[in-house]
Amino acid sequence: MAPDKPAPPYGEGMETRELRYFVAVAEELHFGRAAQRLGIAQPPLSRAIRQLERRLGVLLLTRTSRAVALTEAGSVLLREGRAALDAVEAAERRTRRAATGRPGLVLVTKAGAVGELLAKLLDAYAAEPDSVAVEVMLCGVAEQERLLRDGRADVALLHLPYDSTAGFDTEELHAEGQVAVLPAGHPLTDRAELRMADVADLPGLPQPCWPRQDGIYADGPGPRVRDLAQLCQLIALGRASAIMPESCRTQLRQDLAVVPVPDAPVVTTVIAWPPHSRSLALASLIRTATRL
Repeated sequence: MAPDKPAPPYGEGMETRELRYFVAVAEELHFGRAAQRLGIAQPPLSRAIRQLERRLGVLLLTRTSRAVALTEAGSVLLREGRAALDAVEAAERRTRRAATGRPGLVLVTKAGAVGELLAKLLDAYAAEPDSVAVEVMLCGVAEQERLLRDGRADVALLHLPYDSTAGFDTEELHAEGQVAVLPAGHPLTDRAELRMADVADLPGLPQPCWPRQDGIYADGPGPRVRDLAQLCQLIALGRASAIMPESCRTQLRQDLAVVPVPDAPVVTTVIAWPPHSRSLALASLIRTATRL
């Protein structure tokens, strides 16, 4: 009888396909939904996950007739697997962009955010002798981190404490307080300043619900919003209120009013980029940003 084949070293031969399969199951916590999402049948998906567990020598998922749950090892692989898949996708996109022969940078930021700062940055960088073309990609709330991770953008303007900078190199550019944005004529607009508690549960003017990084909206009584224009329309109609960075003043409509909120968290704008980047053009843009 032939001896058992020795198990391969941990991680040897792990395939991108297997990681994609595992991440789909780990996010759905349901083999049927994951198979549908991947466009494959359920039996080969189940076999692939069992093969991955054997290769790693660990249990990634606990399965019962009623539920699928992540083990501690599975939670680690979900986190690391997402990062690995993002890195592969980013490498593919950046390689294709490099092959076009058109030098340039893609900068992503939330639509309606840091307008004045962004304009100053682009003007200052364009004046540099080694500058290249900068394409500005405007996105919705919580999208710029994903676009930077998957290679569709080279650099992003993010806002702490609301955006995650985990895994990125960053430089702080600007810090500012926040204001309450209310319908013009609301009784609280006569106040010199407000506290967070004053606007937390205003009758008829709930705080909005923004989408998270995964696109799912946070729970709350307020309306679901995607961008600043939609939010301002709802506030003007008397359907919502919001706490926003002070710089939003320059972009608000005349039928809205703002009141400072000193105890609101300070919002810090940072410029963020992948730590493995070796782009000289990106380094020059970051130097320009930090000078500003």
